[in-house]
Amino acid sequence: MDYKQLSDLGILQKLGDFVKHHRMEQNRSQEQLAKEAGVSRSTLSLLERGEKVNLITLIQVLRVLDQLQWLESFEVKPVISPMSYIKLQKKHERQRVRNSNMAAEDPPLEW
Repeated sequence: MDYKQLSDLGILQKLGDFVKHHRMEQNRSQEQLAKEAGVSRSTLSLLERGEKVNLITLIQVLRVLDQLQWLESFEVKPVISPMSYIKLQKKHERQRVRNSNMAAEDPPLEW
C-alpha cells in the first residue's frame, strides 16, 4: 500500500480498521477495550470509523491492544558519517605493544 497516495482521512480509516481488527482478533467488545484504555466507548467508535481523535487516544488504545511496536519506525537512530567512522576506527586501533623489560636491559649478545 502506498500511503503517500492516501488522503489524511484515508489514513485515519486505515488506523481505525487496524484498531478494529486487533480488537476483534482479541475478542474484546468496544466497551471492554474503551474501559481498559481509559476512553469512552463513543471515542473508540469514532477511532474505529476513521474519525478524528486525539493522538493520545490512539496511543492508549494501541497500548491496551499490545500494538505499540509500530512506533519503532519513529525512532531516530544516530548516523555517523564515513569520515567520522574512519577517525573513530583509527583512534581505537591497537597500538604495538612494547616490552618495557627488554628496553631496560642490555640487548642480547647475538645482536
